[in-house]
Amino acid sequence: MADQNQLQQRALAAREKTAAIGADLDLSSYEKHAATHQALAEEELCTLPAQEQQDLLLSGVDVSGKDRGGTFIMKDASPLHCSSHQEGVEVLPLKKALEVHPWLWDYYWKLVEVDADKYTAAAQLDLHDGYMIRALPGAKAIHPIQACLYMDQDNIQQNVHNIIIAEEGAELHIISGCATSPHLKKGLHVGISEFFVKKNAKLSFTMIHNWSEGVAVRPRSVATVDEGGLYLSNYVCMRPVNSLQMYPTCHLNGPNAVGRFYSILVGSPTTDIDAGGRVILNHPGCRAEVVSRAITNGGKIMARGHLVGKAPEIKAHLECRGLILGGGAMLAAPFLDGFVDGVEMSHEAAVGKIAQDEINYLMARGLSEDEATATIVRGFLSVDIPGLPPQLQAEIDKAINATDEHGM
Repeated sequence: MADQNQLQQRALAAREKTAAIGADLDLSSYEKHAATHQALAEEELCTLPAQEQQDLLLSGVDVSGKDRGGTFIMKDASPLHCSSHQEGVEVLPLKKALEVHPWLWDYYWKLVEVDADKYTAAAQLDLHDGYMIRALPGAKAIHPIQACLYMDQDNIQQNVHNIIIAEEGAELHIISGCATSPHLKKGLHVGISEFFVKKNAKLSFTMIHNWSEGVAVRPRSVATVDEGGLYLSNYVCMRPVNSLQMYPTCHLNGPNAVGRFYSILVGSPTTDIDAGGRVILNHPGCRAEVVSRAITNGGKIMARGHLVGKAPEIKAHLECRGLILGGGAMLAAPFLDGFVDGVEMSHEAAVGKIAQDEINYLMARGLSEDEATATIVRGFLSVDIPGLPPQLQAEIDKAINATDEHGM
């Protein structure tokens, strides 16, 4: 069980600790306290303002609950709604979950270091809330669980901690959408996420984000996967954001475990993104894949990837592809570290532009130049993600099309 006093002391010691990578942020410029919002019953979610419902929808969260197995919505610092309709799947606000499940303290700050930097420290010292989603042993979720972390109060620093557990033999799919209200000019989202994928379990976690130009984002995520388990992370960020820095890590801690990261990123002129994924393969038979597609139209994007092979007979591939459209900077940093004989790891990285002959080809078939460019861009961003249910792939495709409609 986590020692609360020890965690607090470590966080206090790290509250000024700068992150190893990414732009540094002055946390004193954000408001830590937030007005409370009243919890809503499921049928009351449809009474939310139409603009809020639209903001949620653009991040993959449907307040009607149609084709969803459960819902968690947090507005600023207040859990707004929490429910589950699938047998064997539990959804709770994290603070309540820690009260009713004493065993959950064994998972709290187990994977992410509380003193990693000042953002993790802030999540311990000034935690607002978050969620726990757990699939019991053998439970097979039919529909995805949706979770949204919504920021409405201007200049708020939203501190969130999430714990997701797929018990042995379970199958769980989650759509996690983050969004901000249109009037919000500045804000910071700090999100800690710890993922536990037990033996022969499957967990897909699809994040679709709808930030605003003044928002900074600092997620800190770590996953552990046991024997025969699968962890699949999809990250979609195509709307303007001020500063995003993350480098999630997945530890494959059992034979034949699989970890996959897929990222789709678009950088607007005011955007600074430093994002990637790291997989550490610790047992024979493990497999890993890190794939990113990124487009900048004036912003700066750093796409990182890191594969660490610590056991023989592992296979891993890393792929970073970027396009520069209308200025900006695109950087790619793929790393491969092999420590034993018999590892099989590879990477490919490319940064370029849209070929004029491709545009000409489509224009010759009746498309305007803008339509031809949009078609090529959509094709570039569309990634075939193995193991992703069609419903979640449809959500990603919908996000890509919605961004195009808003004039990427």
